[in-house]
Amino acid sequence: MSAQDSPLSEQKPPQVPAPGTMLVDTSRRDRVGEFRGVAGPYWSLRPVCGGTEWEAEPVYVREPSPIERLRAEISRRNARSEGRIL
Repeated sequence: MSAQDSPLSEQKPPQVPAPGTMLVDTSRRDRVGEFRGVAGPYWSLRPVCGGTEWEAEPVYVREPSPIERLRAEISRRNARSEGRIL
């Protein structure tokens, strides 16, 4: 049986990223956030432009593509220049 065919319970859990790592939550329409920490079985993510954290299941989280990363960085810089975040 290949890794793709194995049940979720048999798959290795994803490695916990470093705080501040940019990630994409595919269960929330590819919402980009920064990893904040582990909350039980979930990962806490925070919007890159500030705001309320949310919890995501690690199986639905992935690294951003280069264009997703660029968009998030531009959004963050625009928010800073407008004084919306420090």
